[in-house]
Amino acid sequence: MTTSNVTQSSEANASASNSSNLLDHLNDIDTGDADGGSVNTSNSDEAAASQTHFGFKQVEKAQKESMVADVFHSVAAKYDLMNDLMSLGIHRMWKRYTIDCSGVRPGHKVLDLAGGTGDLAAKFSRIVGETGQVTLADINHSMLMVGKEKLTNMGIMSNLNYVQANAEALPFPSNHFDLVTMAFGLRNVTEKSNALASIFRVLKPGGRLLVLEFSKPNSEALSKVYDAYSFHLLPKMGKLVADDAESYQYLAESIRMHPDQVTLESMMKEVGFEQTSYTNLTGGIVALHRGFKF
Repeated sequence: MTTSNVTQSSEANASASNSSNLLDHLNDIDTGDADGGSVNTSNSDEAAASQTHFGFKQVEKAQKESMVADVFHSVAAKYDLMNDLMSLGIHRMWKRYTIDCSGVRPGHKVLDLAGGTGDLAAKFSRIVGETGQVTLADINHSMLMVGKEKLTNMGIMSNLNYVQANAEALPFPSNHFDLVTMAFGLRNVTEKSNALASIFRVLKPGGRLLVLEFSKPNSEALSKVYDAYSFHLLPKMGKLVADDAESYQYLAESIRMHPDQVTLESMMKEVGFEQTSYTNLTGGIVALHRGFKF
């Protein structure tokens, strides 16, 4: 493993004539007649297939990765502080629950994917011990450097690797990791199914995936409060603390565009995961998804 240098009557006759002309025109369209101005949907279908969402915007798939990168380059330095402020510190409880569900033991190999500033990696490093190994991977160089500096300052060095990697094409051997975690990163991936398949490949038989991600609140009242907070207070907070309202507007929009709990579980099953399940946290604002490779 190489450490990086850190995704669509006369009126009656006139009426009959008009109706006939209209039918002829529709037939021309249906048969693709050149005189009728045929409608070719292939180009529009191709255009739709080449696009994806960036928040609420439609962008070319090829552009999304760099656009997401710009967001996280912008927020990296204030990422930990903003996490505490945005969640009132509750993100630490969500991550603690994820660790408790991990089943990690000394000697295990763990991949903390889209691991950002390393909150999960730091905990896993202590659990797996000197005989284990933790890889902190993130597609964003700035986030990875912030995480490396933080964990190095904590004295966590010997069993930790840092790799800049795209979740859709992981640069690791097949059947390599006992556990892969992905906390608050999957919603930013262009082709989520590709990422899930890539994760499935690098897991050992018997290994598990934990996806901690924002999801769909399970009550209408909570959804309304959550929307008001996300689209009104969150960008203002981002402007005040990180001088970047636009990035936090994107983050709020990306949460709304992410698949709901049932859809994500189905996506995991489609790439091969078994015994899949999810647990709603904080009323479904966040959900922890589990899946195993057998």
